[in-house]
Amino acid sequence: MKSGSRDEAEGKLHQVKGKIKEIAGQVSDNPDLEAEGKGEKSEGKVQEKLGQIKKIFNK
Repeated sequence: MKSGSRDEAEGKLHQVKGKIKEIAGQVSDNPDLEAEGKGEKSEGKVQEKLGQIKKIFNK
């Protein structure tokens, strides 16, 4: 798998994991877990965009 595609896939995975943590934090009334989830989701979005940019420049 090319680097750009891998970054996109890993970014989407981090977004999903972050969303799950965010919801779990809300349900369990754990603001630390909720914040961790939001952070991981944001990191996933950045990583996904990085993968898209890599794919553009590798063409």
